[in-house]
Amino acid sequence: MASLASLMLKSRCGVLLAYQTPLVVTARFASKKSGGSSKNLGGKSPGRRYGFKKQDGCFVHAGNILATQRVMRWHPGAHVGIGARNTLYALEDGIVRFTKEMYIPLPRSAEARDMIPKLPKGAVLYKSFINVVPTKQENQFKLVDMV
Repeated sequence: MASLASLMLKSRCGVLLAYQTPLVVTARFASKKSGGSSKNLGGKSPGRRYGFKKQDGCFVHAGNILATQRVMRWHPGAHVGIGARNTLYALEDGIVRFTKEMYIPLPRSAEARDMIPKLPKGAVLYKSFINVVPTKQENQFKLVDMV
């Protein structure tokens, strides 16, 4: 009875309150680690580095890439070829020249039908071209002149 008396306490209003001794509670932990998903690996590739690779006045050899582009920003001019993904490359050795020329579309072309009505009256269209001015090959060899 002494132990029961020690557990029973009188409250201020005269009611007996019983307190129980605390029990040991075991907690169960997670068996798997809660980590994030490792599937989001996109967006880590480098950029494509579009743009012109050789500037105006540079000497280029045949096959050198002059410009890479997603859409037709520069058009192939004299001695310039167009490859996959609108890549412009030199067809002959020479000096690179950028030109901007007036563009008049053919009257029955799709560009004239779609683009011209949207432009203001008297507007002039221009296109940028990349040209290669070939160097003249001289028919003399320095080795022959030395002999």
